[in-house]
Amino acid sequence: MTDDARRLMAVHAHPDDESSKGAATMARYAAEGARVRVVTCTGGERGDILNPRLAGREDILRDMPGYRRREMAAAAAALGVEQVWLGFVDSGLPEGDPLPPLPEGCFALEPLDVTVGALVRQIREFRPHVMTCYDENGGYPHPDHIMAHKVAVAAFDAAADPTAYPEAGAPWAVEKLYYDVSFSITRIEAVDAALRERGYESPFDGWLHSRRDRPRRRATARVHCAEHFPQRDAALRAHATQIDPDGFFFAVPRDVEAEVWPYEEFELARTRVPVEPVMEDDLFAGVRLAGLGEGPVREYPVPTAGDVRAAGAPGHDREAVERAGARAGDGADGGRLEA
Repeated sequence: MTDDARRLMAVHAHPDDESSKGAATMARYAAEGARVRVVTCTGGERGDILNPRLAGREDILRDMPGYRRREMAAAAAALGVEQVWLGFVDSGLPEGDPLPPLPEGCFALEPLDVTVGALVRQIREFRPHVMTCYDENGGYPHPDHIMAHKVAVAAFDAAADPTAYPEAGAPWAVEKLYYDVSFSITRIEAVDAALRERGYESPFDGWLHSRRDRPRRRATARVHCAEHFPQRDAALRAHATQIDPDGFFFAVPRDVEAEVWPYEEFELARTRVPVEPVMEDDLFAGVRLAGLGEGPVREYPVPTAGDVRAAGAPGHDREAVERAGARAGDGADGGRLEA
């Protein structure tokens, strides 16, 4: 691997998550010559068929793991990125009252030293300059999303520590860690208003009403990527068991979206290089392509990013998962809404 290639690693919980969160940004960087690698923590084995056109297909239900792997390969090809599996088992989304326990052996119940060690190995092999992951709430509170956040943040720290996981390879200090906050209420409000001004019916009425009181995160980076929306959409459609091509994700005319919201947003969570307190337009701003070198790794303070900077992440709690289930119901016409 040469030191003149920018390298971005995106950590996701399930196959299809990468195509609905930061996908156009990844496609842009890949098109510009960066190496981009998606790390998928689970195989999505417990996912339901969310596309009504495929509902009840016995051949799919008999081989859901195989279908999801093939869909992931097609999505990665559409985006022009690399993809690896971390190798853990989907936890599913518990439903019922009371909620059932998470299934034995699932990702959300794996010991952190096991899951973090697996990601540290990937980091040290790929040597990314920048990582992206979910915020401390998982983007939406699915147990696997929350676990993916915990694992990514812990691995960001551990990969640079020569005393941690020495069997996983030589230490590598990732320079910046971002949370993907692209699916924000601010974005939805802007697109909703633009649709109404142009005489279109907005698909966001119920969505906005149910989320108006949610805390808002303020992005610290906006990456212009509208020219890569077609690749994002192709990647989404590649996940045919999960995405309805006539559903929510495709309800906004793309020319309106490109005019009103032509970027994806990120919130800087950790940095080992100095960062100016301005809205960034490039996740690689300030990175050293040769890496940070030998010796102690310094961490710099992150500029104030907004209203929500809660430390840590919630565990598997009943109310959080029930809220996630409600959000899944909201998105039933177009795939699971994870925002």
